[in-house]
Amino acid sequence: MTPVLSVKDLGIEYLVKDGAKPIVSDITFEVEAGEMVSLVGESGSGKSALVHVVAALPRSVQSRVKGSVDLLGYDMINMPAKQLREMRGTRLGFIGQNPFGLLHPILPLERQFHHVLTAHKKTKSKADSAKLAEATLESVGIRDPRAVLTGYANQLSGGMAQRVVIGMATIMEPEILIADEPTTALDPTVQVQILDLIAALNRERGMTVLIVTHDLGVVANYCDKALVLRRGELVEQGSVSALFTDPKHPYTRELFLSTTERVES
Repeated sequence: MTPVLSVKDLGIEYLVKDGAKPIVSDITFEVEAGEMVSLVGESGSGKSALVHVVAALPRSVQSRVKGSVDLLGYDMINMPAKQLREMRGTRLGFIGQNPFGLLHPILPLERQFHHVLTAHKKTKSKADSAKLAEATLESVGIRDPRAVLTGYANQLSGGMAQRVVIGMATIMEPEILIADEPTTALDPTVQVQILDLIAALNRERGMTVLIVTHDLGVVANYCDKALVLRRGELVEQGSVSALFTDPKHPYTRELFLSTTERVES
């Protein structure tokens, strides 16, 4: 079976005044269809930089990338911008740490959904867009989607805003969803609700999920497989059960076994 995502020998360097700063080095892994895979490691290990390259998102600093990223048959490093715009949303969904950074601050949410849907030729009229947007928001747990759609992003709580972003990222039913620490800014109760929602998309729609986290509770409770990053290197990867019970790398042992001990105590 062809993997949904195949990353080979990926290296990322940020170009700074003094030269090039390595961010990740020689990373290779695959994600199969329907898996929920976590990318885990402490802050500064290169997790977010890696998924931003995988999703071919614009970067705030000049960088140099080597290796290859094949996502659903697309070359994400060298693909033309027009083709990237066409596949984002339709086949690839992305949600980040700050939902308000992904929502337009002065456009009603209804209009934002309409722009997404018409850009990908899913709907033509505002009425059709509104109907589909309402159904989508209801499916992600928003009880009064009509009221939300007629409002603005700054009227939402963090949890509601993240639900809206998830709805917008999945309204075209993409095959893979990349989530970069999607619960960082939320309180613990809302974190669980958002993670349950992402897991439901994985389970019920068969949507492949690559989720970035530093929370090993998320890894243990939601994921099939984990990729462990340390200082820009992929030190270990495997099933979650294997990594928790028999980690091979000293860093993984320290990371996973300390979590297990805390849970057991």
